[in-house]
Amino acid sequence: MEKLVYLLWAESDTVAEDLAGTVATKLLEIDGVRGVQVNVSDSAVAGAMLRITTFDRPVSAIASVWVDSSAQLSARLAAVFATVCSDVAGYLVTESVAIEPPRSEAGERSSGLANVAILRRPADLDRDDWLDRWLGPHTRVAIETQDTFGYVRNAIVRSVTPGASPIDGIVEELFPIAALSDPHAFYGSAGDADELTQRITRLMASVATFGADRDLDVVPTSRYVFREPFAK
Repeated sequence: MEKLVYLLWAESDTVAEDLAGTVATKLLEIDGVRGVQVNVSDSAVAGAMLRITTFDRPVSAIASVWVDSSAQLSARLAAVFATVCSDVAGYLVTESVAIEPPRSEAGERSSGLANVAILRRPADLDRDDWLDRWLGPHTRVAIETQDTFGYVRNAIVRSVTPGASPIDGIVEELFPIAALSDPHAFYGSAGDADELTQRITRLMASVATFGADRDLDVVPTSRYVFREPFAK
């Protein structure tokens, strides 16, 4: 099984409904599609305190699709997304799950806030060193300094759509919904100002070691799983 992640841009105010409706239905009908998840920057997360855009315009949604063969299906999937999105950038990724997200009802909004970060590797770090820093020591720091209940890293293997911007990683972190606007809820510092400062300082020092303190996008989203890829 392979995993594809598509970054989606849309002009329509109904993109969330479109992706959850006709698009999800079409994806689930395709032979070889094993899992479908859509993260949408919608009204439920409009007030998020953390939102960073490095692309020319903010990403509207992120779709994850698990398939038998990316070579056979990537273009077909992109065409489905293009029916409701103005721009589509697809990537083949390798997935690493540090904290498994809790399961939710198919098609229902998952609890909390799902932040999606899009990473770019600094030119002065080779890929192996960058991956080691991101997936190695930083993992523990990220978990210990934030109140996350889901943490999934996707290292980019290659792009699968023409003209897709070069990126190197896509991260999904799940937070309590209060983390939309409360730094203590985001960092798990329980109202302690000194603890909050210590956690922020430690996290920022860690992300700087692999360049995630710059040239990134952070997209606050609502998370919808339409089919679990590894149903138990």
